[in-house]
Amino acid sequence: MLRIVNRVFLALVGLVLLVLGGSVLAVRLGAPAPSWWIHQDRHDVLLSDAERTRWRDAGWWWPVVIAVLAVLLLLALWWLVSVLRRRRLAEVLVDTGDGEGALLRGRALEDALTGEAARIDGVDRSRAHLTGRRSAPEARVRLALEPHVDPGAALDDFTTGALTHARTSAGLASLPAEVRLTGVKHHAERVS
Repeated sequence: MLRIVNRVFLALVGLVLLVLGGSVLAVRLGAPAPSWWIHQDRHDVLLSDAERTRWRDAGWWWPVVIAVLAVLLLLALWWLVSVLRRRRLAEVLVDTGDGEGALLRGRALEDALTGEAARIDGVDRSRAHLTGRRSAPEARVRLALEPHVDPGAALDDFTTGALTHARTSAGLASLPAEVRLTGVKHHAERVS
């Protein structure tokens, strides 16, 4: 979804800038101005002194200008962070043996890893994310363990079970994983 929004947004911004820049260049080179253009002569400036200073004395002008610029800056920063932060693998290349290959959705493999890891005895919650390249994915997994569970046994159950099943079902030679183990908060037990 983020990829589609990103492409549509960039296409719209590019189209607006292309139309405006092209029309300014065309009018400046002597072409007739389009009917929607704000000036008719090639010697006209985009903003005259009167247009530029018309709202300067109004009390609402500068707060509105600053607010609009701040919103545009925040939107641009949000977009930049969302593009740079996207580290999740969208597709995994599966070798089908016929030389063609198939694409497996990364989210499907993440859901399978998460679901199978959550069924391990003593695991309260799990979460998996795929990173890396399509041909060489890597898994980042978080396991929230219940208080009575041995972390070594839970890690061994995960690597021999869920991780091995994900690797073999996707036809991968290896699936390196970084597993973070955390404990679930619990109340003190009463001893009698």
